[in-house]
Amino acid sequence: MDYALNHDFKYTNGSPIRYIAFPFPVAGQSQEVHHKYIFDTKDVVSGKPMMQAFIDALTLPLTENEKYEGPAPEPPAGASRFLGPDTEENLHQLFKDLDYTDYLPIVLPTEERVANMLKGTSHEPNEVIKTLDWPGGKREVTVERVATCAVMAGAKPEYLPVILALANHIPFGNSTSSMANMILVNGPIRDEIGMNYGLNVMGPHNEANSVIGRSYTIMSKTIGGLHSGKTTWSTLGSTMQYNNVCIAENEEALPEGWKPFHVQAGFKSEDSVITVATGWSYISCVTEAKREYPVNMWMGDLMKVLTMPMATVIMDPSVAVLLKDTYGFQTKEQLGKWFEENVEKTMQPSGQKTKPFRESAINIVVTGGGGQTTWFVTDFMLNRNMVTMGGSTKIDDWR
Repeated sequence: MDYALNHDFKYTNGSPIRYIAFPFPVAGQSQEVHHKYIFDTKDVVSGKPMMQAFIDALTLPLTENEKYEGPAPEPPAGASRFLGPDTEENLHQLFKDLDYTDYLPIVLPTEERVANMLKGTSHEPNEVIKTLDWPGGKREVTVERVATCAVMAGAKPEYLPVILALANHIPFGNSTSSMANMILVNGPIRDEIGMNYGLNVMGPHNEANSVIGRSYTIMSKTIGGLHSGKTTWSTLGSTMQYNNVCIAENEEALPEGWKPFHVQAGFKSEDSVITVATGWSYISCVTEAKREYPVNMWMGDLMKVLTMPMATVIMDPSVAVLLKDTYGFQTKEQLGKWFEENVEKTMQPSGQKTKPFRESAINIVVTGGGGQTTWFVTDFMLNRNMVTMGGSTKIDDWR
């Protein structure tokens, strides 16, 4: 409400719109609860009964303020570039008080440290990567601000091009449900900065994976303005937002004919690329794949519970080899086509069957150390043809 009635009303809408505060939660509630919301609840914006507030908002003549058609005024200036000198303990507490951290220890971004971080790119510190207008706006994402966040996250200068490319995708996905995010890195940069794409690829066992993923959270909270109870309202949240499932694909372990994700997306194999996705569900296979039961059928069974008609399957290289050598899937696309044709959901209450997935909306990522035939089925929108919720950015452009 504070965002809607103040910042959005003043600075975003050229012609301010009317707001009503409707209660949450809505989904999954009984008809009786919905009835109380509408007829027994007051709109806290106007103080009127909810239904009356709806009718008045839609029918009363515009006020003089609401008739304004000029340009939106500029929002107030942001925080100063520098903080004043203080003790290290006080400065660490200040960053926590401002909600600029993930509440794990940060590296204080001194001028010297940020200048050293900027040696990792040829781009000028004041270059604007993008401008954010949500939530509350016109905050410029500059190279220096990203470098500042990289210092806070504990990055090395050689990580900066990856983090600058990642900055094109801030803030991360967030909603009242438990959204999570995924970061995938492809290309030569994986080895240049020592990313893990082998054993324990999803665990806390690699500096580059951990720090790059963490930087996405810190950038989203500082530059992106995501703060719990102010601009984010997730009921449960997600522990994945600590490092945002930051992984690299094990391109060297792909079966012959299976292309790396970035090549599928139209990049060259020698390009270094970062891809960001948003999703909700993350389902473990529970046990290892066996030749006796086709692993693609097992994956399809898990895909049926996904809410979105998109899927990303993250699998160990041994699973990819099994799918090709035993079950004949010569390419990732062929496996995706099988899912499109064979995964069915039953609609309720009609009982009608539907095939919700399309090959172009199903992605296969191969990563891990080959030690066990395990996989995850997710609804991360890591779609090689979609740019609205995520997308890919060439890291080489930010060297």
